[in-house]
Amino acid sequence: MKLKNKLMRLLAIVFVGSLTSCNFTEEMYLQPDGSGKISIIFDGSEFMSMAGEMEQKDSTKLEARKDTTMYFKDLLRDKKDSIAKLSPDKQARIKRLENFALHMVMDEAKGEFMFDMFTNFKNVNKLNNMMNAFQELSGLDDKRKSPMNMGKKQNTEIVYDFKGSTFSRKAKILDEVLHQQQLDSLKSAEMFLGGSEYTLKYHFPKKVKKVSNENATFGQDGKTLILKVGMLDLVKDPAILDLEVELEK
Repeated sequence: MKLKNKLMRLLAIVFVGSLTSCNFTEEMYLQPDGSGKISIIFDGSEFMSMAGEMEQKDSTKLEARKDTTMYFKDLLRDKKDSIAKLSPDKQARIKRLENFALHMVMDEAKGEFMFDMFTNFKNVNKLNNMMNAFQELSGLDDKRKSPMNMGKKQNTEIVYDFKGSTFSRKAKILDEVLHQQQLDSLKSAEMFLGGSEYTLKYHFPKKVKKVSNENATFGQDGKTLILKVGMLDLVKDPAILDLEVELEK
């Protein structure tokens, strides 16, 4: 339980606080029938190193290396009292995480902090908006005020679609007024987000014939698509990761 509580505090900082050179990778393995696996891989080693220096300079008191896998269905059960106090809409958002798992590696002595949140899915068209739901969950234990106010309300919806030989990923801003308010409050966090990146790494069942985003690159197999953007740019314009991919038949 102690590890879970500490993990929740770290996740709250990662998703709701100010980040310094923290990199996310959204990796997907897509099968011909639309099923597959998706992961959000987070590398916060630099952030962890800085936090360790601020909180504890005595290396003899640093905690031992942690390498563990946690299942969200267990965490949701442990947090059921807190979740029950939320609105029905927020409860539904958080419940979407029930089938996700989290593999975490944390080594304070080495300043290492990485996690991989993943799940298998039967139909990518029905894939939940994992990042929004995850931020809702991290907000349960967050008592800090975010410069971006990201923990107050999720305002971006991600839609995945795969039909025939065409795959798409599209982001939609739900409330333009709220988005502008978030951008206005973002100014105080720009220096922290400037060194952070968000990467899409998608593995398709067939070779890519063409893609709508000219900044995308490909692996040697012709089936792996990679697209990197700055985290600050992504927060300002979620649509910069919009994709339409046509596969070979």
